[in-house]
Amino acid sequence: MALKHMGFAAALLATTMLGVARPALADGTVKVGVLQSLSGTMAISEVPLEDSELLAIDQINAAGGVLGKQIVPVQEDGASDPSTFAQKATKLIEEDKVVTVFGGWTSSSRKAMLPVFQRLHNLLWYPVQFEGNECSPNIMYSGAQPNQQALPALTWAEQKGYKNYFLLGSDYVYPRTANLILKKHIAHDRLTLSGEEYVPLGGTDFSSIIAEIQQSKPDIIINTLNGDSNVSFFKQMAAAGLTPDKLPVMSFSIAEPEAKAMGPSLLAGSYTSWNYYQSLPGATNAAFVAAYKAKFGADSVVDDPMVHGYVDVYEWAAAVKKAGSFDATKVRDAAVALGTEDSPLGGVSFAANQSMVQTGYIGELQPDGQFKIVWQSTAPIEPEPYDPLTFPGKTCKLH
Repeated sequence: MALKHMGFAAALLATTMLGVARPALADGTVKVGVLQSLSGTMAISEVPLEDSELLAIDQINAAGGVLGKQIVPVQEDGASDPSTFAQKATKLIEEDKVVTVFGGWTSSSRKAMLPVFQRLHNLLWYPVQFEGNECSPNIMYSGAQPNQQALPALTWAEQKGYKNYFLLGSDYVYPRTANLILKKHIAHDRLTLSGEEYVPLGGTDFSSIIAEIQQSKPDIIINTLNGDSNVSFFKQMAAAGLTPDKLPVMSFSIAEPEAKAMGPSLLAGSYTSWNYYQSLPGATNAAFVAAYKAKFGADSVVDDPMVHGYVDVYEWAAAVKKAGSFDATKVRDAAVALGTEDSPLGGVSFAANQSMVQTGYIGELQPDGQFKIVWQSTAPIEPEPYDPLTFPGKTCKLH
């Protein structure tokens, strides 16, 4: 079912006419949680994500709200710490009485929040790529599963003729599990693993790892570092003469805001795998980008997690309208039954496992900080929470 009644276009038009300032709260309100890291190592990525979620709320309110109510966001800082995310999620649900929560980034933060949402029967909208191997009725997973990001990246690299792979990541759940899946496929495809290393989240010393890279001579690095560690890694790689034109790097957690913050010249020529880029064509995407720039500055950029957070808010509003209720279970069931023909991502929908169906893209970073799309999947990719090679026999059945 198309969500024309929900209306990305209608909301964007209302934003143009009325601005994005929240209107006076009248005729009732409904509270939702917005829980991102506004401090700590992940703030470089999560602050822009929160901005996009708030933009969607502003637009929906400007277009009349949902079920006759204005949406009131209750904002909390996860502080790049999983236990803080769990504490703040509990506060939002128990004390603030929010009907749903948008947020999270690292898999550690999501896993810390999961028992809270299960215990309190609430619903988390999680907008970031992750390692799969999880399936919960209390989470809507709009970020990419491994078969929608990591494996398309490997397919592209194989098509380029790369045979030797070095895996580098931050030392937490997502990089280790994503790399476990990649290693299964590297072995299955008779490729070579030249090295695998991890640094603590926020780690800055890559001297020994770069020495290992120089010695093992991989054809490409698959990079699952998160947060500020990427700044140190790429600077130290450049100092060692290993710029992206000499040794390709494929990153899963660097997008337009990180490239802007780090300096595009440092990353130009490197690759990323995502399900959205600011440079994607289409009137709805152009309107989203324009609305974001109008609110947050003409030099602002948007990225994949940001647009997924933005779309999540709209999907929630549409599901509420379809369900005629703010009840988490009814909203979840309605969200799975809906589909969006026109969003900044193009057409999207949630599969029965509550993960989003979406197109895979590979982008090459240009000197201006935007990505040139150099590959895309032939069709939207159905999400698979459990990689068949890595977790044989495991499935996810929620609906």
